[in-house]
Amino acid sequence: MEQRAAETGIKVIIVGAGFAGLTAAIECYRKGHDVVVFESFPELKPLGDIISFGRNAGRIVARWGNGSVVEQIYPISIQNKELKFFKYDGDFIIAQQVPPQNPVAPFLNGHRGEIHEILFNHAKKIGIDIRLGCRVLEYVEEPGRAGVRVNGETIWGDVVVGSDGVRSKARELVLGYVDKPKSSGYAIYRAWFDSEPLLKDPMTKHLVENGDTHTGWLGPEVHFLAASLKGGEDFSWVCTHKDDADIEESWSFPGKIEDALKVIDGWDPIVRRIVELTPECVDWKLVYRDPLPTWISKEARTCLVGDAAHPFLPTSIQGASQAMEDGCVLAACLQIGGKENVPTAVRAYQKIRYGRVRRAQLLGEETRDTWHKADFDKIKDDPEKIKLKREDWLFAFDCEANTYEVYEGVVKELAGTPTADVVQLLPIESINVAA
Repeated sequence: MEQRAAETGIKVIIVGAGFAGLTAAIECYRKGHDVVVFESFPELKPLGDIISFGRNAGRIVARWGNGSVVEQIYPISIQNKELKFFKYDGDFIIAQQVPPQNPVAPFLNGHRGEIHEILFNHAKKIGIDIRLGCRVLEYVEEPGRAGVRVNGETIWGDVVVGSDGVRSKARELVLGYVDKPKSSGYAIYRAWFDSEPLLKDPMTKHLVENGDTHTGWLGPEVHFLAASLKGGEDFSWVCTHKDDADIEESWSFPGKIEDALKVIDGWDPIVRRIVELTPECVDWKLVYRDPLPTWISKEARTCLVGDAAHPFLPTSIQGASQAMEDGCVLAACLQIGGKENVPTAVRAYQKIRYGRVRRAQLLGEETRDTWHKADFDKIKDDPEKIKLKREDWLFAFDCEANTYEVYEGVVKELAGTPTADVVQLLPIESINVAA
C-alpha cells in the first residue's frame, strides 16, 4: 500500500486517466488530498505501442507501493545495452551505451498500454476514485471553488486538473478562447507485433535472437527507430517523416505498409524488410501547438497538466515524463500551501514547471533537426553529435525534492512581498513527505 501524508482536506478533481492524470491522482493521494478522477472511456484497454519514461519520471514511480509498481514494469521494459545508429543506407555511425539501471531512478521503456494498465490498477488498488464513462462537457469556476459538468451533474472541488490531452476543454477556460492547432509538418508510422517473423528471416533475425535491442537509422527528414523487447519476443518500430496532411487534431489512422515503404525507398534493406514483415501499422499525424501563455485559470482553481498544457514532439522522449513531473509538483504545491491557499499553490506549480518544460520541449526539436538535417560527411568526423542527449539537468532531476526546496521562494517572487504578508505557509520541514 501507499504511504500517505496527513490529510489536507483539499478536494482535487482530475479529468483524464492517462499518464498525467494517474500520476496526479496517485501523488495527490500520497500528499493527503481527496481525489476523484473522471475518464471518458467506458473501460480500460491496453492500446498503443512503445513509450519511454526517463529517469526523472522513473524516480517518481519508484516511490509508489514501496517499489512494487516498478517491479511490475521491469519485466516488460526494454533491457538493451546500447542504441546503435546507422545512416539510412546501412552505414554504421555509432553506438550509444545505455547506463545501468538505478533502482532509485530507473528508466522504463515498454508498451504504452501495458505500463498504463499497471499504473491504473495501482491507483485503483490504493482506493482512488476513478469513474469511467464520464465525459466532462464543461469546466466551471467561481471564487473559492472549481468544478466540472459531467453526466448532467456539476461536481465541485477545491481545484480541477485538466489532464485530458490537447483537446481538453479546460484549455478554453484557462485561455479564454479556443486555440487552434497547427501542423507540425511531420507524421509517424508505428507498429508493435510478435517478433517471430523477424526471427525466421535471415536478414532480420539478429535484431531479436539475442534479446533486447534498440537501433536507429537516420536520413534526410526521416528517422526510423526499431526495438525488440521482452527478451526479443516483441518488436516495435516508429518512422518519423515529413507530412503536411491538413487535419484538425493529432490523430491515429490505420496505416498502409506500402505507404510506409515509400517513405524509406532506397534505404537499408534491413529497414525495408522490417516493414515488409510487419502485419499492420498506424499512421499518426503530428499536430503541434504553440506553448500556452498560461496553464492556469484566472481564479487559479483550474490548471492544465501533460499534453493539455504542453504537447511534446516524440523526439524529445520526454512527453510522458514531463506530464508525470507536472502531477507530482502540483500535488506537492497543494500540500505545502494547504486548503486555504489553493490558488497560491496552483500559481506556484506553474511557475516551478513552466521554464523546465519549455527547455525539454526545445530539446525535442533540437534532436529532430540534428537527425533529419545531418551532414553525414561531418558526422563521420564527429559521430558523437548524433547521440541522444542525456544531461543531468533533465534526467537526474528530483521534481518532488525541488518543489519542497523552492516553493517558499517562488511564492515570495510571485507576490513581490515577504511570504508572511501574502499567505500563511507550513514550514517546509513540517511537511510529512510520503516515502
